[in-house]
Amino acid sequence: MNVFKVIAETYRRVKALSAVDSRGGGGWINIISEAWSGAWQQNVVVDSPKNILAFSAVYACVTTIASDVAKLCVDLVREDEDGICEKVKSSPFLKVLRKPNFYQTRLKFIEQWIVQKLLNGNAYILKARDNRNMVSELYVLDANRVKALVAENGDVYYELARDDLSSVREPITVPASEIIHDRMVCLWHPLVGVSPIYACGISATMGNKIQAGSTDFFKNMARPGGVLSAPGIIPPDELARLQAKMDEGFSGKNIGRTLVTGGGLIYSAMPGIPPQDAQLIEQLKWTVEDVARAFHVPLFKIGGPIPVGSTVETLQQMYYSDCLQALIESLESALDEGLELKTGYYTQVDLDGLLRMDYGAQIKAEGEAVQRGLKSPDEGRRRFNLKAVPGGQYPYLQQQNYSLQALAKRDAKEDPFATKSAESAKPASEEPNAAQLMLEFMREMKTIVVPAPLALPAPVVEDDEDLREIAHLFVAGMATEVVTA
Repeated sequence: MNVFKVIAETYRRVKALSAVDSRGGGGWINIISEAWSGAWQQNVVVDSPKNILAFSAVYACVTTIASDVAKLCVDLVREDEDGICEKVKSSPFLKVLRKPNFYQTRLKFIEQWIVQKLLNGNAYILKARDNRNMVSELYVLDANRVKALVAENGDVYYELARDDLSSVREPITVPASEIIHDRMVCLWHPLVGVSPIYACGISATMGNKIQAGSTDFFKNMARPGGVLSAPGIIPPDELARLQAKMDEGFSGKNIGRTLVTGGGLIYSAMPGIPPQDAQLIEQLKWTVEDVARAFHVPLFKIGGPIPVGSTVETLQQMYYSDCLQALIESLESALDEGLELKTGYYTQVDLDGLLRMDYGAQIKAEGEAVQRGLKSPDEGRRRFNLKAVPGGQYPYLQQQNYSLQALAKRDAKEDPFATKSAESAKPASEEPNAAQLMLEFMREMKTIVVPAPLALPAPVVEDDEDLREIAHLFVAGMATEVVTA
């Protein structure tokens, strides 16, 4: 499979390639991987990224964000001349959006994309092209095995280490056109994104050490449950006997049994949780909050308390705005550019799966949208997976609603509220003819008697067609009386 295409002429024009992390003193990458600026100067040992990920707060933040973004469907949409977007149902790009490569589903592909970006600050996606030179497959690369390079003329390249799963059989350098580079906020170099772990690495390390220390303590039971003391000296053999008896009868599963002492021995119980240990628990809680702050994840998303008085919709909107929106929009932009979509086409992440309301709220929202003419009944029904109905394709409004343009014309008149005679205010061209007026009047009356020069039998009215004919007779003065059937 031809995963990428490199033109030899390009390399002949490039005189030198330099890595973007080639700054003196170890480069940007080494500084960022410290996970805390200046940690090495203060002899602070920071865990490796894998160990930091073992801290529950870091794991919860990374997996929550990645899975929440991955579960959202990515659609291909087209914008028409009016700026209205509609989903594209047939396109060669839909295949790669639904199945990016041979070993990953869409969900796992995006999940790995976001994980690489959060842990390393950069996500590198390699493109594979078909015989039409269109992007047909996408592969997420290990960010630790990719290096960004810049030529003297400013062109960007990427040095890839061997990756058999992505069909990179040997180390190779490819131009930027063959890589989708999605990065976190770039603090020092525009091609080097910085992971949130850089800001919370020391807190995660501290949390790991607190948990490890607590584990060792409870494993070894270093603190005694109480102390036996005597007024005099206890012989060594008696001391050993008492200690063995205490360990056998009042430790492990025997904790809490009754102790009887003699010979002047006094038992003093130790306190349950001393103040310094209580402070340790508060410190562990703070490390969790610091990690969540670095990832912009609300505490309630990783097991913290839910804010009082907040609705599910409000909490999800806050989570989206503060944490996910930048990642999602960056994903859309990277896919648009990476797939080389035509003008007017772009990818769009469907947020319904994230901001979905409860069923009652959905019914209310969709009902109001239809009632106010924002949606047609069929569009509202589609949200609940219901089929279209006859006549449901058009938005509806009540008859008494007027457009702003019509109201503006009314208000521009000398007498906007028609206090003058309606007949005098009407233009001559808008006056209804006499037959029409007579027709409307006759519909309201059962019997009408009018003088006429000709005495004719009273016509019988059975339907509207008869009314129209009789109305003309009245106008011509040829009818004197009408009797309804």
